[in-house]
Amino acid sequence: MHSWASVDVPRIGGSGPSLRLHDSATGRIRPTAPGPEATMYVCGITPYDATHLGHAATYLAFDLVNRVWRDLGHDVHYVQNVTDIDDPLLERAERDQDDWVVLGMRETALFREDMEALRVLPPRHFIGAVEAMGEIAELVGKLLAGGSAYRVDDDEYPDVYFDTTVTGRFGYESNYDEATMIALSRERGGDPDRPGKRHALDPLLWRMARPGEPSWESDLGAGRPGWHVECAAIALNRLGNQIDLNGGGSDLIFPHHECGAAHAEAHTGVAPFARHYAHSGMIGLDGEKMSKSRGNLVFVSKLRSQGVDPNAIRVALLAGHYRTDRPWTAELLEQAQERLARWREATSLATAPAADDLVLRLRTHLADDLDTPAALAAVDAWAAEALERRGTDAAAPALVRNALDALLGVAL
Repeated sequence: MHSWASVDVPRIGGSGPSLRLHDSATGRIRPTAPGPEATMYVCGITPYDATHLGHAATYLAFDLVNRVWRDLGHDVHYVQNVTDIDDPLLERAERDQDDWVVLGMRETALFREDMEALRVLPPRHFIGAVEAMGEIAELVGKLLAGGSAYRVDDDEYPDVYFDTTVTGRFGYESNYDEATMIALSRERGGDPDRPGKRHALDPLLWRMARPGEPSWESDLGAGRPGWHVECAAIALNRLGNQIDLNGGGSDLIFPHHECGAAHAEAHTGVAPFARHYAHSGMIGLDGEKMSKSRGNLVFVSKLRSQGVDPNAIRVALLAGHYRTDRPWTAELLEQAQERLARWREATSLATAPAADDLVLRLRTHLADDLDTPAALAAVDAWAAEALERRGTDAAAPALVRNALDALLGVAL
């Protein structure tokens, strides 16, 4: 599967502090410590609808991680999946009397366009579950052969499940109690009440073929994979047994990231699967989380079609801290447009205040768990001083433009 087009990232002189990032598993803000190559896996979309602002906020957060690591000199190996076969996609296709393959391809193409417009740096590998079907089935087979998985006692559909007790660590990533995990499993696509499972929280690895459903031949028998093992296989085969960061929205903490990590750790014996588990907050509208089920989505593509500058969308979403649940409002977008206009005016001047301190402040704020509100406020302060004609540095406007491009992904 092809990724989207990249943009040139300007190089700015010097370097900033190492990135410190909140880790969901420990509940602390800890230093990230990648080697020369920094490895990051961010869970992608299930393409049954267009990219909404909740999606955009998540991918912008990890785009900042990508940019900060690059600024520190790391070669970032970034992988993202597309869940182009799963129940929600099939259900939407049936509801709309659409072909599920066509639906998935259409929405994935629109997602690429939105990411490119928002200037999100593309992953090195952008992998659909369908194209990775062979490697996913292979991982399930290895888990089954190694005793980490089992088939339910069902003559008609002997589906394969993962045994959550095998690693002795299940629950460490989310830190939820069992009752909470069962409730979230039931809410988020799991089947804790399925008869024949060893444990209520055991997740599906391979669903045997049902009449009228797409399926793929494998040594396991015809079927299709569960959601979590898809990401485990794709990440392991491209990034290795342990990665620097596993990211996504906070709704993926459980069961998706918990289960994916357990699959990887059971297969490799290496724990933790990710040195950092980082999660972005939810974007709301009218006091509720923005989600497909609520029908209260604001789509990036719709804003773009209305002539909204994607840089303004980016600035509006960066105005809140990535870990906070926060609302989207017309006022937020208006403020971002005004902010962007001030920055553009300030950086168009022939001379401006010296910007070396601003670049250091941007790096320092971003290194502090991606503190974008503080970073944007620092740019505001510099721009206000520049617009008062209080600077004589002819190189400063270009330096600020390059710094905002490289670190915040905002093109002035």
